[in-house]
Amino acid sequence: MSLIKWKPNLSMTSHINEWDNFLDDFFGKSTETKSEHWLPSVDIHENKIEFNLTADLPGLSKKDVKINIDDSVLTVSGERLYPEKRTDVYIIERGYGKFNRSFTLPENVNIDKISASFKNGELKIILPKTEQTISKSKEIKIS
Repeated sequence: MSLIKWKPNLSMTSHINEWDNFLDDFFGKSTETKSEHWLPSVDIHENKIEFNLTADLPGLSKKDVKINIDDSVLTVSGERLYPEKRTDVYIIERGYGKFNRSFTLPENVNIDKISASFKNGELKIILPKTEQTISKSKEIKIS
């Protein structure tokens, strides 16, 4: 059995998208496709003592990014400004504008010990687990 991602309203827009793609392939894109919103890519990893969230934020500095926790929801937000308008623009594929990513934290995250760092356009957030949830292993002897 395979899982298929559900895309609402796909049936209504698929023919339009196919036609747009055909025209783009035939004539090439020659207009700006600047978006007002973009979503940075995020990876989340877990080990025995913490969760690690890493976000790609190229072109931004740490002053452009805000991290907030409200009711066990971690929100990363910010804005990448569009550079000055140029007359020789042919294609714009990179996203610009405001972004907002929110993640519901599991109950075992120690909110008081969360830390973050920013280097070379990469945001790293360390979400330590509470002491009681850190798994310890012990071998049980069979008598």
